[in-house]
Amino acid sequence: MNMIEALRDAHDVMLERDPDVVVYGEDVGYFGGVFRVTAGLQKKYGQNRVFDAPISEGGIVGTAIGMAAYGLKPCVEIQFADYIFPAYDQITQEASRIRYRSAGEFTCPITIRTPTGGGIFGGQTHSQSPEACFTHVSGIKVVQPCTPYDAKGLLISAIEDPDPVIFLEPKRLYNGPFDGHHEKPLTPWSKHEDGKVPEGYYNIPLGKADIKRSGSDVTVLAYGTMVYVAKAAAEETGIDAEVIDLRSLIPLDLDTINESVQKTGRCVIIHEATQTGGFAGELLALVEERCFYHLEAPILRVCGWDTPYPHAQEWAYLPGPERVGAALREVMEG
Repeated sequence: MNMIEALRDAHDVMLERDPDVVVYGEDVGYFGGVFRVTAGLQKKYGQNRVFDAPISEGGIVGTAIGMAAYGLKPCVEIQFADYIFPAYDQITQEASRIRYRSAGEFTCPITIRTPTGGGIFGGQTHSQSPEACFTHVSGIKVVQPCTPYDAKGLLISAIEDPDPVIFLEPKRLYNGPFDGHHEKPLTPWSKHEDGKVPEGYYNIPLGKADIKRSGSDVTVLAYGTMVYVAKAAAEETGIDAEVIDLRSLIPLDLDTINESVQKTGRCVIIHEATQTGGFAGELLALVEERCFYHLEAPILRVCGWDTPYPHAQEWAYLPGPERVGAALREVMEG
């Protein structure tokens, strides 16, 4: 499966498995979503389980919170991550606090899916990576897969989770892995080992990272499209980098990170969001606090520029193997 098919399959599994699951958002019903993730689900499960919503992100999330308090498990789609901000108040002031404010009497089992990141020439309003806006808010879980296998297993876990989950889908990876070299044709998932997805139910626990490439020289922390950039940089530089796909930003698998950095003594952190205030800063602090006496060189970050998303310079903005490779060489010289 490609990632779109894997995500659709996760919806299908959970809609069939749990009658409390409902799916809705802008164009997700009859049309099947702008990226076709929910195609065919309304026909199979009916308009009471899979349906369209008005163009009101605050309304979509607000009604999902009410449904969750009532006992349902809404899985809603925000058409692009750039559009999630009209719902920011509902997410951060209501959904994130229900468990605490009610002393555990109510939970908020909602999943908010949204395509994130650049690489498809979407311009400033279809390319942002806002994960750090949500990792800062207590009570919210934040997930970002990079393979079809992970996408299905993590989405099933997100829908089953009793707390709100922001499920970020790297749209550059919908149809195939991204190695950072935009001039090369996209390899389809059908020809890539990460495209193997089991049928039926399985889940991947939230808060468990995955070592996508073992190594001993330097630890690279990445998620989403940057996992493939990190792997490409390791291969092209010949540096034996251990590439950790975080998968879940909150909760975070600190045990896997600590074990790797203590083994390698070096760390590079990558994401395509802007650097200032980005999640890489939090990761850097956590590694510094826990692994300081094991470090052989300063921790480096490779991130997007501190600018609005530059459509005309998209490929320079996105961290690629060249920029990541330069950081790998720098820490190896430290």
